[in-house]
Amino acid sequence: MKFYFSLIIVLLIYSCVPSKKYTEVVNREQKCLEELEKHKNSAITSEQLFKEEEAKRKKYEEGFLALSKDTFEINEKYRQLQTQYDRVVLYNIQIEKTLDTDKETRRKQTGKLQNDLDSKNIELQRKEDVLKNLEKELKVKQNTLNDKERKIIELEEALKKKEDGVKMLKNKIAQALKGQDQKNFSIIEKKGKIYVSLDAKLLFLSGKIEVEEAGKKALIDLAKILEKEKDMEIIVEGHTDTDKLAGINHPKNNWELSVMRASSVVEIMLQNSKLNPTKVMASGRSEFHPLDPKDKNKNRRIEIIIAPNLSALYQLIENK
Repeated sequence: MKFYFSLIIVLLIYSCVPSKKYTEVVNREQKCLEELEKHKNSAITSEQLFKEEEAKRKKYEEGFLALSKDTFEINEKYRQLQTQYDRVVLYNIQIEKTLDTDKETRRKQTGKLQNDLDSKNIELQRKEDVLKNLEKELKVKQNTLNDKERKIIELEEALKKKEDGVKMLKNKIAQALKGQDQKNFSIIEKKGKIYVSLDAKLLFLSGKIEVEEAGKKALIDLAKILEKEKDMEIIVEGHTDTDKLAGINHPKNNWELSVMRASSVVEIMLQNSKLNPTKVMASGRSEFHPLDPKDKNKNRRIEIIIAPNLSALYQLIENK
């Protein structure tokens, strides 16, 4: 149809205008056709571009819709997360407040505990100082106790030595008096001392102070034994009965008789031995220390008391 339209136009042109005009018209027509073709091609291209752009638009629209959906979902998730975040923030604020409160409480408790600890440390230090002082005192007392124990051991050893010496001396005295009638003497050990009791009739005549020969032998034998004992003290005691003396000469009474008889015994012993006179003492007891108030014969006697010298023991005791 377009072709017929163009043909009609050409015929009209040829019928109405001269050739020059015709040529111009033809040229214009040609140019118009070219322009038309060009625009036609451009339209086709534009239509293709439009379709492509429309496809892109649809694609973009689909993408936009998907993106919008995603954005909605993201926004929804964001709101949910924001809500959760707000809750977490609020919870954290509460936690922080609680922690601050707990921290302050702990700070106060820590301060109190520190004060208590400081007080206890001070008290502990004081007790340690007291303990150290007590340990020092204990050590001193322990040393003192050890010294005392050592001295007690020394004292016990010395006492045992003295006791053994006394027992041995008692046996020696018994051997020295073995030849005498056992009825006329006795030997006993009492409180660490040896008591040698000699019957007066073995040594003296009645009322006399001179020692008879039989008695002298017994005294000399005894003195020979005792002279070897350097750490012994000897006390010679005279004892009488209750009978009164009738003479006017010495001895006038039982006191003099007991003392003078003891002196006579000491003199015999010193003259016939190497006894140290500073270790010997004579004394009289008269009638006032009887062995048996009903037996005068027992009461008339000379008692020789042999006592260990305990000065060394006393020295040990004093040093304790």
